[in-house]
Formats: sequence, structure tokens, C-alpha cells
Amino acid sequence: MDNARLLLVEDDEPLAELMAQALRRGGLEVDVVHRGNGVVERIHRDQPDLVVLDVMLPGMDGFEILRALRPAWKGLVLMLTARGDAFDQVAGLELGADDYVAKPVVPQVLLARVRALLRRRRPAGPDVEQHTFGDLQIVPSAREARGRKGVIPLSDAEYDLLAYLASRAGEVVERDDLFRELRGIAYDGLDRSMDLRVSKLRAQLRDHLDGRSPIRTVHGRGYLFAVGPT
Repeated sequence: MDNARLLLVEDDEPLAELMAQALRRGGLEVDVVHRGNGVVERIHRDQPDLVVLDVMLPGMDGFEILRALRPAWKGLVLMLTARGDAFDQVAGLELGADDYVAKPVVPQVLLARVRALLRRRRPAGPDVEQHTFGDLQIVPSAREARGRKGVIPLSDAEYDLLAYLASRAGEVVERDDLFRELRGIAYDGLDRSMDLRVSKLRAQLRDHLDGRSPIRTVHGRGYLFAVGPT
């Protein structure tokens, strides 16, 4: 995780410097840009391990950048959103962001969330391990899921969600477990971002598994990855 390369896109220069210092103290390499124009081309050229992307930017805004990146670029994206602005948070996740941090940003929180994303992205060992659930195959070493039509085009966040639910197949997984494992925070009882992520993942699975998905909602509790017929 040390020496991972980050691109920080933030137009508030004092805030950007504060965040960059915290990330560098955490052992990360950070490049900073203050405008949205040219960011898409730079990401494709430099291939950073993670992009920290503000929503409000001069030139191209964060949503336009993310829309242009996905699905051609599969790298990690952490959005910076206005505090309490559910629209920004949902829109970012819909467009393929892996996580978000609300402003005003606490640099130590940002560093913790970046580290959590990078840990989940670490490559597996050389052996190709495969887990099969009917027509669904999960290959951790490749970070891929495959169905009847081939590789299912999942974002990193969607793959992590699928892999975690599958690792607990047959168990009810509560929302708090999902938030702590996949986002590194506790569930506050109101945040619907994980439900949105589950909904998008189900849609992808149904498209590649003849209209079926192994993920079921257990009302009032959480989600179940069913090991039997779906």
C-alpha cells in the first residue's frame, strides 16, 4: 500500500494541500490538480492507483469526469461530496464511484478511507482460485465475476460487495456489517448508499444469469447470498 499513486482533483488549493500532506504522511504518492479539464486524459496516461475527485470543479465537474472514465477505466475513485447532499452521493455511486467522503473533509478520515479502498484492491496470490455458485463464478485472483455471457462488468465496489456476500453465503449479512467491512464506517441507520450498491449489483447479475440473482433482501435485517435455487 505504501507508495500507491494518487491523483487528487480539488479546486480549493489550501484544502487540497492539507489533504495532500495528510496522504503523503501516510506513505502515499500524491499529485494534485485544481481543474477538471484534462483530468480524464491524465488518468488514462498516468494510471494512478486511486483518484480523489471533488464534485464541484472549474471546467469539467466531477460527475462529467467520472462519466467519461467509466466503464473504460476500472481504477478506484473516491468522490468528495457536500455534507448531507444525498443527491451528490447517490449520483456518484450511480456513475461508478467506489466510495465518497463528505465535506468538510477531515484529513485523517480521508486517509483511512483511502487506505481501506487500497487494501481491498491488493492483488491475490498467483494461484487462480474460483468459487462457483450455479452459473456464477467468482475469481478472486482476477477480481472478476463470470456468468453465462462471460465476464460481468462490475466496478471495484460492486465486486467487493459480491465477494463479501458470497464469502458469507447462507448467512444474513446486516447493513452494519457491510458498512464496516466495505466502507470502514458504522451504519447510521439512514445512509442508503449500500442499498443502492446492492440494487446495481443485482441488476448486473440478472443481466448475466438469465434474470436471476442470488442476493436476497431479508427485510429489517440485511441481505442473504442464497446458496440454493434463485
